[in-house]
Amino acid sequence: MTKTRAKVPVAVLLVALIGALGVTALYAQPAAFKRTVLQKGDLSVPGREAVTALAEIPGGVRVGKHTHPGEELGYVVEGTLLLEIEGKEPVRLKAGDVFFVEAGRPHDAMNEGTATAKVLATYVVEKGKPLASPVR
Repeated sequence: MTKTRAKVPVAVLLVALIGALGVTALYAQPAAFKRTVLQKGDLSVPGREAVTALAEIPGGVRVGKHTHPGEELGYVVEGTLLLEIEGKEPVRLKAGDVFFVEAGRPHDAMNEGTATAKVLATYVVEKGKPLASPVR
């Protein structure tokens, strides 16, 4: 086999690989909401724990209506959010703003901007229960 003939299969393979990667990129899932637990610890109140987490909400992403088995105290580190708490008027939050969500109160947040918004949240919740539960 000549060097020219050996190059043809390699070129075909390379084109097929690039095409497959392009198709994969077309069907890639959009960036999603991410909550990273930074610390957790038992409280002096029996059956309760404190959880500190960093929530990252990419631009244009809605978290989804949910509840927590306890209170949520939040501080917006970066970006802007529309916070919707059931029974209250929606509020726009920006970096430096704080918020409070009562235990069991359904709420949702949406990043209406393009940059990722970051929230430092502390939850005072019932130990052993999921940190968040979706609301249908």
